[in-house]
Amino acid sequence: MEEYSDETQAQPNEDSSKHNKPGNGGLPKLSMLPLVALIFYEVSGGPFGIEDSVRAGGPLLALLGFIIFPFIWSVPEALITAELATAFPENGGYVLWISAAFGPFWGFQEGLWKWCSGVIDNALYPVLFLDYLKHSFPVFTGGWTRISTLLGITFSLTYLNYRGLTIVGFAAVGLAIFSLIPFAVIGVLSIPRLKPRQWLIFDLRKTDWRGYFNSLFWNLNYWDKASTLAGEVESPSKTFPKALMFAVILVVSSYLIPLLAGTGAIDLSTSEWSDGYFAEVAMLIGGAWLKWWIQAAAAMSNMGLFEAEMSGDAFQLLGMSEMGMLPEIFSRRSKHGTPTFSIICSATGVIVLSWMSFQEILEFLNFLYCIGMLLEFAAFVWLRIKHPDLQRPYKVPLNTFWVTVLCIPPSVLLIIVMCLATFKTIIVCTIVVIVGFLLYPCIGYMKARECLKFAKSEKEVIVPTSEGHEQTEEDTIGLLTDLSYEPKEKDIIIDFQGKAGKE
Repeated sequence: MEEYSDETQAQPNEDSSKHNKPGNGGLPKLSMLPLVALIFYEVSGGPFGIEDSVRAGGPLLALLGFIIFPFIWSVPEALITAELATAFPENGGYVLWISAAFGPFWGFQEGLWKWCSGVIDNALYPVLFLDYLKHSFPVFTGGWTRISTLLGITFSLTYLNYRGLTIVGFAAVGLAIFSLIPFAVIGVLSIPRLKPRQWLIFDLRKTDWRGYFNSLFWNLNYWDKASTLAGEVESPSKTFPKALMFAVILVVSSYLIPLLAGTGAIDLSTSEWSDGYFAEVAMLIGGAWLKWWIQAAAAMSNMGLFEAEMSGDAFQLLGMSEMGMLPEIFSRRSKHGTPTFSIICSATGVIVLSWMSFQEILEFLNFLYCIGMLLEFAAFVWLRIKHPDLQRPYKVPLNTFWVTVLCIPPSVLLIIVMCLATFKTIIVCTIVVIVGFLLYPCIGYMKARECLKFAKSEKEVIVPTSEGHEQTEEDTIGLLTDLSYEPKEKDIIIDFQGKAGKE
């Protein structure tokens, strides 16, 4: 029986049970439709922000990118997320995956990188919201009006997040419907005006490859983010794989239809295609009423994006706290079942970063996300090799060799995105990595000196394998902290109390 120990780790809360944490106060869990909507908003939220891909590469490369890129990147990431999220159906998501594969130190680093990337990502949405509004209201272009509005948006949406994940999930469903309908209208109205030859325009000499890859990557990543909410999902083994499949279809469709309409139905000037330009496309195709609808949809979409990202970031910190990686205050829930302090920390990060430009934010978050994803792919393959008997309610239907091959193209893509980063981005992200390496032993020191209160439990965190273990009615076991369960020889033991050795 393999054991991963680290003297700076503590246990998840005593109240944890097999795969439903009662810490949510018995509040309703996420069902299929709200989960699909949350994944949609974690990844996309609609075509707001894809305009830069047309400016960077022209219509042909933009369209090809959103057709081919999902098969190279989105589908592999979604498949890996489905397998590991159902094997580890707990809050914390990828932090648990990495801890099980490489130990708690690297789990902590993954958590820091992904949380920083998520907070930087969330700082984009108030910015995008105002970028759409400034086409009709120039007062939002800059100055104190823009700053005060950014703060007001952040505070309002943070409060909505505090009110509960179920509310956020169903709100995301309504926001998605409202945000996508006007683009379906654009698609229909553009049909008589389409000029297919415009879709073939490109000029490799003028292609901005850095902007092109960053735009594609940002608009099609974060499939793993919903795993941080796995402990709040109803029947995760059944719900997660289906939700991810529906979300992939929804995301790709929401990009291709507006791109085909916008680049094929109006006179093309790629230099004008920047974030917020779909409002002008709507004006040219349908008139002022459609432009206003698109702007309203952008506002609603960015609300959904903000809420989904904030939920993922906050529940990731909650999961890390329950594992003893962060002080106990991060796992304290409000009466609505939400981690109050974790939400406040994420909102503070958003406010601090909101002054940055769209492209700066985009490049920083992509670089940090790339580092984390490389570690996730390595953990996925390593767990297949080292723990083939791990309980996997959903399993990617490929053997170990072919799942390794599956991870190669997206890994190459991650390296390309990192290589295209500016020197400023590399320096900033290197500082974040160094801070993570230093912060981990500092937290261990505070824990040992009892400077702060951390979650404590005498129970071990056990990840059962399929060998010799009876399936539950949900066909999933996930992480166990139940003392009544007798560990089997091949079960993974993540011992957060630092008991070294094997049983």
